[in-house]
Amino acid sequence: MKNYWRKGFLPALLVLMILHSFSILPSFAEEQQENEFSPEEEEYLQHCPELKVGYVCDRKPVSFQDENGEFAGISRTIFDRISEISGLTFEYVPLPTGQVTYDYLLGENFDFVTSVEYNEENQKARGILISNPYLSSKKMIVTKENFQFSSQEHFQVAISTGSQTIKKVLARYYPNFELVDYPSTEACFDAVNKGEVDLLIQNQYVVEYWLYKPSYDELKIFPLVEMNDQLCFSAVTPITQQEENAALWHEKEMQISIINKTIAQLTDDELAGYILTGVMDNMYHYTYSDILYQYRYTAIAIGIALVLIAFLLYMNTQFRIRSIHDRADAKAKGEFLSAMSHEIRTPLNGLVGLNYMMTQHMNDSEKLSDYLQQSASIVQYLQTLVNNILDMSMLQENRMQLHHTPINLMTICDSIENAEKESMIGKGIHLIADIELPFPIVLSDEIRIRQILVNILDNARKYTSKGGRIQIKIRQERISDSEIYTAISISDTGQGMSEEFQKKIFDPFTQERETVSTGNQGTGLGLAICYLLAKSMGGNLTVKSKLGEGSCFTFTFSAEPSEIQEEIPVEKREEITSPEEKPHILVAEDNELNAEILIELLTEAGFEVAHAPNGKKAVELFQSSKVGEFGVILMDILMPELNGTEATKIIRNLNRPDAETVKIIACTANSLKEDEQKALESGMDDFIPKPIDIPLLLQKLSESPKNA
Repeated sequence: MKNYWRKGFLPALLVLMILHSFSILPSFAEEQQENEFSPEEEEYLQHCPELKVGYVCDRKPVSFQDENGEFAGISRTIFDRISEISGLTFEYVPLPTGQVTYDYLLGENFDFVTSVEYNEENQKARGILISNPYLSSKKMIVTKENFQFSSQEHFQVAISTGSQTIKKVLARYYPNFELVDYPSTEACFDAVNKGEVDLLIQNQYVVEYWLYKPSYDELKIFPLVEMNDQLCFSAVTPITQQEENAALWHEKEMQISIINKTIAQLTDDELAGYILTGVMDNMYHYTYSDILYQYRYTAIAIGIALVLIAFLLYMNTQFRIRSIHDRADAKAKGEFLSAMSHEIRTPLNGLVGLNYMMTQHMNDSEKLSDYLQQSASIVQYLQTLVNNILDMSMLQENRMQLHHTPINLMTICDSIENAEKESMIGKGIHLIADIELPFPIVLSDEIRIRQILVNILDNARKYTSKGGRIQIKIRQERISDSEIYTAISISDTGQGMSEEFQKKIFDPFTQERETVSTGNQGTGLGLAICYLLAKSMGGNLTVKSKLGEGSCFTFTFSAEPSEIQEEIPVEKREEITSPEEKPHILVAEDNELNAEILIELLTEAGFEVAHAPNGKKAVELFQSSKVGEFGVILMDILMPELNGTEATKIIRNLNRPDAETVKIIACTANSLKEDEQKALESGMDDFIPKPIDIPLLLQKLSESPKNA
């Protein structure tokens, strides 16, 4: 009902208010018996220079700066008409945010300031020249629902910084009001909506614009009978009429006279048309957050969480893409953003559909189970996409850190071969290994070598049909005492690729069109990441292929030999402890949904769990607990009051025996390597990025020390 009222009755009410506004506009046309310009004014207009006019930037739809940086709004339309009638020409310059001093206006050589609230008595007392009002409306009070307004009570009132005239008027009419400055009009609305202040007072057209924002649906408005909002031109002149600036004052008085005579020629119907056009052309535009707010009750938890994650990822990626491609041309940026949008929107479309289907089959457990499995698959895809984007970003910005440690290439190849064998057999593909490694132990990054080989093998399996063959061939050569050259080739008998496609196969988001049509879709980032990884290791990744006959990828790199004999660690598996032996866990998480899900998962796994909604509360709960009561703290990083690293440092410095021994694990969406390093430096013991790998978390918890 509220939305219907807003969308149906408010526009009608606005029209009535616009028409009424002309009844409160003083009839300057009647007072000005002669609207024609004097001979002196006519002479002045022949040689009048362009006048520098300052305008307010955040009063939509009255006065604002559009996306092109131009002056726009109802005021601009009226000013253009004034210029057309009078012959005056204006240069429009935005006024800075915050309080604008008169010294600033004089120093910047402004001729006029617009959207000044008409107060003849006040302006004359200050010796300032002002024009007749060019736009009139009611002043509106905006408050929260159920708020009772009384002009005799003490209220906190939000005022946009720089609104000096309204401050003086309010101080005169309502001396018991406490005025609180905010940097913008929207910030004033936010303050009222959040309950930081009691109310705000603003122009009716500005109020109507902002009330279309869905999150302001609990705000109510009513006119302030004692005050009208009349906007005029204010001439920028020295405050006192000294002899040395008498000529300037005379010129400004003549300009004001010309403007007043022009305003008097504007009919009520003409002004009403400008206002209606300005309001309708500048209606409030919904943002993504507005849409999410408006439909917040229709989406289930998983849908909302994933949409938010994907949206934030999309915005973050756009920022990173702009940084990464500062030297790229506009076409390359457009193609990358288009592909990025496609990769995010496609799985989101599936999630939205699955979310709707789940709401339609809440009582069908079999269908719900199927929908949840499909959702989990999409979530895994999105997680892979996030990881790939982060890898791509770090590689393109040269921030990828490689760890050179002794590794056994034979062991790596054997484990990859064993891991891939089952999927190869399942698809009927023959896997052949031809490996010669005279120097198997070298200094390199095992994780990145595995990433390259697994990606190429998965790619080969994906595009090789049943009965085909994939061969791994490895050769080594000692270049010098300190350099071992290794070449790893992975060839297949799959569908191959065209020569044209081979030229761009290592570009991000690239797939052969024919392969996409057969259903072999992916992120299109894997090979691009492998190529950049190979380059960062001082090596290379190349491809040779022929359409219909297969492909051969060759990964080459050089590494130092290692004389250290690798010791293969024996994996120790601890028995799962009984619930009473499991550690008492403190979950520090400010997101209510994330906390609720994590607590339920841990409780079902047999753990006793306490929750702290911020870092400060986590410190307090630990400080007030018995020694040894908490065995593990799962600590988010970005939290109010105290963030995770600050809370960890405080806990580690507490004067109690378990302050140093309690296991603190970071659980955070800040998943970069430097984020992990900061967490460990603050005193944390381990690091698990979000979205949390639940089996990994449970494994780490089972390895945690038990309660004292």
